[in-house]
Amino acid sequence: MSTDQQNFVLSIQSTVVSGYVGNKCAGFALQVLGYDVCPVNSVQLSNHTGYGCFKGQVLNADDLDTLYDGLKQNNIHGQFSHLLTGYIGSKSFLLKVGEIIDDTKTSNPDIVYVCDPVMGDNGKLYVPDDLLPVYKDVIVPKSDIVTPNQFEAELLTGIKIQSEADALQAMQCLHDKGPHTVVLSSTNLGSEGVLVALASSIKDGVKQCFRIEMPYLQAIFVGTGDLFASCLLAWIHIDKDLKTAFEKTVSTTQSVIKRTLLAAKEAAGPGKKPTPAQMELRLVQSLRDIENPKITFTATKL
Repeated sequence: MSTDQQNFVLSIQSTVVSGYVGNKCAGFALQVLGYDVCPVNSVQLSNHTGYGCFKGQVLNADDLDTLYDGLKQNNIHGQFSHLLTGYIGSKSFLLKVGEIIDDTKTSNPDIVYVCDPVMGDNGKLYVPDDLLPVYKDVIVPKSDIVTPNQFEAELLTGIKIQSEADALQAMQCLHDKGPHTVVLSSTNLGSEGVLVALASSIKDGVKQCFRIEMPYLQAIFVGTGDLFASCLLAWIHIDKDLKTAFEKTVSTTQSVIKRTLLAAKEAAGPGKKPTPAQMELRLVQSLRDIENPKITFTATKL
C-alpha cells in the first residue's frame, strides 16, 4: 500500500448515510487537508439522531477486532501517523479501542492519538454511563490530544466548571492523566451571547494556554465537534504551533456553521424554523474555508 505515513489516519467513530457527522464529517475535512483516512464506523445510521426517525447498524467489539486484524495481517496498522476517535456507544467497543491504541503505539511509537470523548453536552449524557470510567482510566491516559466540551471535561475530572479558573484546573487535571494537549471546544464561560474555547499544551515542561471567544448562535448544529477534532488534528500536525492550529480550527468551524445557518434559514423561509435536514453542515460548500482557513478568531494567551 502506497501512502504518506506522515498523513495517514485511522478514524474510529460513527457515520451516517445522509448528512455530515462522525466519519462522514471528519473524513472529508481530513482528506481536504491532505490526509488519507481509514474509517472504522462504530455505528452506521441512515441519518443523525436529531431527525424524527433513524435506522442502522451498530458494530460490536468483535466486529472491530476483525477489521483491525485484517489491517494488521497486511501490516497496514503500523503505517498510521494518527489515530482519531469520536462517538463510541458501548463499553466493550471502547475497551477494544484501548487495545488498538496500545497495539498501534507499539507498532509506531510516534503515532499521535486524538481523543474526542463524545459522551454528552449541556448536562445531558447520550452514551451509557459505564463508558465514563473507561474514558477516565483507560482511554484519556493513552491520549496525546483530547478535545472535550465543557460537560465532558466536568465528567472526566469531577470538577464543576463555573469560571475560567475552574476550566484551567480541569484542563490541568486532564494533562495529569496523560495528554500533552487539552482543548475545550466550547464553554459557556463568556458573557451573554458569547462562547469560549480554551486550549492548553505542555511541551518540555513549558505550559501554554489560550482563549478564543466566539458568538453563540441560536441553533442546533450536529457534527461540529467531529469537524473541530479533525481540523485540530491536521493543523497541529501541519503548523506545529497550538495557537495557530487553535485559531484555524475555531475559524473553520465558525465559518462552516455560519454558512450552514444562513443556508438553512433561506431554505426554511421567513419566520420558519429550519428542519434537521436543512441544518446539515454545509461541508462541501465550505471546501475552501477548510482547505485554507482565514483566521477570523484570534487567540489570547493566558
